[in-house]
Amino acid sequence: MKAIAIKPAWLISVDGGDRFEPQLFRLLRAVNDTGKLTAATRALGLSYRHAWDLLAKWAATFGSPLVSMERGKGARLTPLGHKFLWAEQRVMASLFPQLENIASELNAEISRAGAKPPSHLRMHASHGYAVEKLPELMRRAGNAAMELRYMGSVEALASLARGQCDVAGFHVALGDLAPSLWEPYAPWIRAAQQRIIRLATRTQGLMVQRGNPLGIRKLADLAKRGVKFVNRQPTSGTRVLLDGLLHAARIDARRISGYDSGEFTHAAVAAFVASGAANVGLGVEPAARQFHLDFIPVITERYMLACNVRTLDSPALKELIAVLKSPAFAKTIDTVPGYTLDEAGEVLRFADAMPWLGAASNTTASTPARRATTKKRTRKSPSRPRSVGATAVKIASKGRKRAGKSVR
Repeated sequence: MKAIAIKPAWLISVDGGDRFEPQLFRLLRAVNDTGKLTAATRALGLSYRHAWDLLAKWAATFGSPLVSMERGKGARLTPLGHKFLWAEQRVMASLFPQLENIASELNAEISRAGAKPPSHLRMHASHGYAVEKLPELMRRAGNAAMELRYMGSVEALASLARGQCDVAGFHVALGDLAPSLWEPYAPWIRAAQQRIIRLATRTQGLMVQRGNPLGIRKLADLAKRGVKFVNRQPTSGTRVLLDGLLHAARIDARRISGYDSGEFTHAAVAAFVASGAANVGLGVEPAARQFHLDFIPVITERYMLACNVRTLDSPALKELIAVLKSPAFAKTIDTVPGYTLDEAGEVLRFADAMPWLGAASNTTASTPARRATTKKRTRKSPSRPRSVGATAVKIASKGRKRAGKSVR
């Protein structure tokens, strides 16, 4: 099965017309990673002469070099070269969800238009470095096509409740904070008619520039003078997580410069920090590694899938569960920093996956009165302040001990 991918292109207008040079950014990235033009050309499969000519041409175009080379010191990006590289990475990170959503819709339509269209599975999910592997693995399996659309965790669960998708991907912290963090999701849960499919656990933490020049160590440092924070969009699970952590630590979000910002992926937050536009962001470890940032672990959470009971016997969902249990998926996750398989493919009732739900797990909707009560309750201060670092350790240890029975 062929797949469409959509990527942005850079057109640079000069006197002779528009120019497009796709190898330029790849070369800048390789030079930045290796520190040598010879090593960069080997990594890209380019001749040294071609790379030299390419850099010379664009230096003449912009009136300033993009790469500085000194005998015995290798090659490094100039300030202009760095700006080009970070701009390209920020564009890719920011546009990735929208481009992936459009490509996924096109691929699904192509599959349906085929002579023998495969089973079709619609997944709406919070972006994650585990869930993004699934469409390709499903394509390799060859029996079902997945249409994956990225959105916040709250939006994904809302889509499932409205019948707009077959599977929703979302994440919730493990441990003591979980019940309070669950409240934004509760109105969209139909626990009696839905099931959880386990996927992975992952670590969320603070992403800071290499060397951590501002000495940021904990969430309280976000409120310090001179620290610029970059946030996720309000409906994202990471934004819900941050709000819960701030509330538990009694940190006023209004004191955090940049709290009202809203990037749509972990990679976009990391790119923002790497470019120098912000000093710190909250996100997962793979994004920090991708942009060569330092990572300070804060909390462990569980990324999981939700589906309706009636779809568990559908061919497409059976294929997804088989993929989650496959050695190929396990091998893929092994390469993702901060991610650990969490009995992937095991099916649980909501009450088994989230024991704090108790009798409330059979509710089918949140009434206006209940929502008002919940909103009022979340404004109360906790009985005592909690150390975020201690919470993270406690949550991680509890997460390792927790297990549930596979059910339908």
